[in-house]
Amino acid sequence: MDAVLDFRSDNTAGAHPAIIEALGRAYRAGPMASYGEDPLTERVVRRLRAIFEHDSLVAYPVATGTAANALALSCLTPPWGVVYCHPAAHIQVDEAGAPELFSGGAKLVPVDGPAGKIDALALATVLAQDVKGVVHHPQPAAVSITQATECGASYTPDEVGTLAALAREHGLAVHMDGARLANAVVHLGCTPAAVTWQAGVDVLSFGATKNGALGAEAVVFFDPARAREFEFRRKRGGHLFSKMRLLSAQLDAYLDDGLWLANARHANAMAESLETGLSRLNSVRLLYPRQANELFVALPDAIAERLRAAGALFYPWPSDRPGEKAYRLVTSFETRPEQVARAVAAAAG
Repeated sequence: MDAVLDFRSDNTAGAHPAIIEALGRAYRAGPMASYGEDPLTERVVRRLRAIFEHDSLVAYPVATGTAANALALSCLTPPWGVVYCHPAAHIQVDEAGAPELFSGGAKLVPVDGPAGKIDALALATVLAQDVKGVVHHPQPAAVSITQATECGASYTPDEVGTLAALAREHGLAVHMDGARLANAVVHLGCTPAAVTWQAGVDVLSFGATKNGALGAEAVVFFDPARAREFEFRRKRGGHLFSKMRLLSAQLDAYLDDGLWLANARHANAMAESLETGLSRLNSVRLLYPRQANELFVALPDAIAERLRAAGALFYPWPSDRPGEKAYRLVTSFETRPEQVARAVAAAAG
């Protein structure tokens, strides 16, 4: 393991020992009710209500982020609806049409903005188009926000609130893809409530897999009325697990004693350390402000090759400058300070 400096993704990390132990406890506890009627699932909902300071939210464990996003959005839009999202959003680029499939054909419409954030003025311009009720046009239905963004930026509560207010003005629902919500919350120093439902978010895809779970997410409805169809859609889509307790055991441990925030805090700190070290080198340019656990940098070929020679793994990333080579480096709860130090030393040569 020490021979590889793996900065490809936080998905390459394993599961946190506390979560593995929780799975063992769930197994040893013996038989439990199936399909989410178990005490572990009930406890996860209680924990989420406490963490988000929302006594009436409802939440449903699922196994993947794609399922969380697609099923959540399917409850917010009709088949002829439009979901507005950033061009780099996971639902737009990396989910193979799952939101369109699960919604029965809804259309994703990109709205651009810097660092992966939807620009409020651009969204206002799009929403001002006179298409509501016009049978020839798909109908505006929802706005989807990625937190933290695919470019490693974090929406502030005010920024979320501005987009949500625009959505409300036009009768749209608001979804948040929170695959890296923990990293954003740690960076912002705000409460989970402040950057979600208190800012106007209706439905959250609450991520855990990238931050220490073996494979578990949750769909959180802050507006329970919007969850009426979810249980049927989840079953019809093949995501109602009979042994739901084994998903819930992961989420229970993830939320226990602030583990989800501790893991994110460590991952963010490792990314900050990597940023500090690389930024000292000549000809290294940051593409976006680092506001989570992802670092986007333009590197000269010599530095990139030295990193690879030292065993570092990382992915290329598009640059907005012709001829420039850029890369994404991601840290996780498993990244160790000595690994970051080795990478920085190798880059320095």
